[in-house]
Order: sequence, then structure tokens, then C-alpha cells
Amino acid sequence: QVQLVESGGGLVQPGGSLRLSCAASGGIFSRSAMGWYRQAPGKERELVAAITSGGGVNYADSAKGRFTIFRDSAKSTMYLQMNSLKPEDTAVYYCKMSYGMDYWGKGTLVTVSS
Repeated sequence: QVQLVESGGGLVQPGGSLRLSCAASGGIFSRSAMGWYRQAPGKERELVAAITSGGGVNYADSAKGRFTIFRDSAKSTMYLQMNSLKPEDTAVYYCKMSYGMDYWGKGTLVTVSS
């Protein structure tokens, strides 16, 4: 049974940083492509960053230069380091794992506000 659990969200001031974590269970983490998505109120879910099983990464334009995605296979955990946060980064952030099918976590809320 694959499960994804996000953590690390919270309230942060503009310009601040947060590190999100996505802990995976189910035994397929090292073979899976992973990604972070976000959904702001009234908007569609969008890709923030993705990482392949081999470590290749890509970022949404809004994340380039500010966010870093990385993974630790020994811990079956994926991370998103977010720096220089802006109010428009406010959203629920979701973790996705892809291996034959897509699996989603329940999300963690990030609020950027002064």
C-alpha cells in the first residue's frame, strides 16, 4: 500500500524559507518519479517541481532560482526547499509519486503573509 505524507507547511513571512517533506511508504520510492504540486484557492493544481528516479529535475518558471527539489532514497523521502517566499506562493502543496500510476498525498498548507 503506497502512502505519501507531506509535512513542513506553515505560516511564513514574505522572504522567508520553508522545507517541505514527503515521506513515502510502499517500497517503490527509489523507482518512482516524484513531484511537488500546489493549488491556491480558486486555482487549478499546478506543477511546482519534479524529480526523476535518476535525479533529473525540472521546475516551473515561478520556482526557478528559489525552490530546490531533492530526494533521499535511504529515507524514502522527497523534499522541497523553498526560499524567498512570496505571498503568491500561498497554496496547499501536494506530493505526487508516479510508478505505473499516480499516487497523491493529502497536502500541506503553506501561507506566506506578513
